[in-house]
Amino acid sequence: MQLEDYFNFLAPDDIRVQGTRVGIETILYDYIYRERTPQEIVESYPSLNLEQVHATITYYLHNKEKINAYLANWLETTHRRWEEQNRNPSPGILRLRKLMAERDAAKESA
Repeated sequence: MQLEDYFNFLAPDDIRVQGTRVGIETILYDYIYRERTPQEIVESYPSLNLEQVHATITYYLHNKEKINAYLANWLETTHRRWEEQNRNPSPGILRLRKLMAERDAAKESA
């Protein structure tokens, strides 16, 4: 089995672990930025096994420049979408914010 066989390359900005809906960015973000071990990552995502996580990390280490660009693009897109959601929240988000504010006010008055 070749390393690439562990992944579905759906688009230039969408690489998933074969047989799951988990993107490699999910694993690599936990590994690189949160400094989680492969075992901790597997415990967080039941659809993954240790071999898949190790394959993702190995793929990253063999393609660092390309995958760093992939992750930077993913982080930028995620940040941009988060800002857009905050500027234009859906009715459901507005309702949740209202409920949370009411709950917080009730706690303060208690």
